Amino acid sequence: MADSRTSSSSLDFHREHGSHHTHHWISFPGMHFGRSSKETNTSAPATLDWQLESPPLVMYGDPQTSSGALLSGQLFLDIKEEGLEIETLVATLNIRVTQKRPFANHCADCANQRTELKRWELIQHPLVMAKGEHSFPFSVLLEGHLPSSMDSPLVSISYEFKAEAIPRVNSCSLPPILLEKTLDVRRSLPTSETPHHSVRVFPPTNIKASAHYPHVIHPIGSYTLSLRLDGIAKLNAKVNTVEYWKLKKLTWKLEETTKTIAPACERHSPKLGEAAEQQSKKGVVRSETRIIGEKTLFSGWKSNYTSATDSVVELELDYSLAKNAKYACDSKSRDGTEVTHQLIVEMVVSQEWAPVNKPSLVTHTGVGRILRMHFGTILTERAGIGISWDNEAPPIYQDVPPSPPAYSEEANLSAENSIADLIEPLDGAQAQGDISRI
Repeated sequence: MADSRTSSSSLDFHREHGSHHTHHWISFPGMHFGRSSKETNTSAPATLDWQLESPPLVMYGDPQTSSGALLSGQLFLDIKEEGLEIETLVATLNIRVTQKRPFANHCADCANQRTELKRWELIQHPLVMAKGEHSFPFSVLLEGHLPSSMDSPLVSISYEFKAEAIPRVNSCSLPPILLEKTLDVRRSLPTSETPHHSVRVFPPTNIKASAHYPHVIHPIGSYTLSLRLDGIAKLNAKVNTVEYWKLKKLTWKLEETTKTIAPACERHSPKLGEAAEQQSKKGVVRSETRIIGEKTLFSGWKSNYTSATDSVVELELDYSLAKNAKYACDSKSRDGTEVTHQLIVEMVVSQEWAPVNKPSLVTHTGVGRILRMHFGTILTERAGIGISWDNEAPPIYQDVPPSPPAYSEEANLSAENSIADLIEPLDGAQAQGDISRI
């Protein structure tokens, strides 16, 4: 109660002496909160947009033989105000490499490298433009040795298109108008119609594995590996028994290995040492492996254990990338970045024996082995019905716009009159005969 009386007396004191303690509100002109900040923003005097006219950017063939991909399109500058002055209009195409495990942590220069591939100076001098949409064509040939777009745990490669227009009013430059887009560049490697054949022997056993598999696979689709195991039975003449190797478990995995060289910026390059300074590629080697598809099977194969010489195991293994798996296609760039894939097959076999006369009396020996095989696999994009730009048929003349200008009727009449004046008038049959001869 003492506290409440004290507070009430304080309030009475302020009411009585309000004239001596006036409150002043501090206002900040131009500062708004909430929705009013969006409503006060003025619209831009112009906007930028683009439209690609070339097909999807696919490089056909390996980096040594590919002719690259052709990029063409139009950049649209939409002027909202009549007589707007544009100081410059510049467009650039850059390739950006981002190291996710850079040479020096928390260093932007070590983590990001940009290389300018093309620059278009569309408007080089101040130009007053009328209201409406103005188009600017652009084109560039992406050379075949350039890497494809990718995003892996170690590095990401992207192609960035950026356009910038700087408007000007009363000789004062306004904030630039920007357009930023990302291009998806892919590579398609040729495939072989005949499957690869691989034979593997697993000593000290007599097991021999023969496999037929496709060397090139695609992100979407399922593929088959045909596997045959021979030498899984052996006759022991001393005790008159037959020893068998029986397949109990099979696991397949699609592995993706990424290798890259994380370069050092100028500030961190002295940390490489004298030996690394003499190398052409300065940086530290990074490597990462991830699984993009796997499955374990406990059945699904055909086994034949009729005799020691005719015993065989056959199976057809279907494999593919996991659903929603993150992957990067096979690639190899000049900066040291390389992506490879391989199919790994692991089989668990256990040893059993039975008398020759009674093959049904099977006894487990407790001995088991793991048979592991690696198959080199190339993961690439599908070519589809597309072909390289240099193999396309040239366009027909009638399909190339604009068509040649047509002659007007007045021009035709004047031409006829001028020709008639040059021909001497002939009489009767002579004229008729000359005309027929013509």
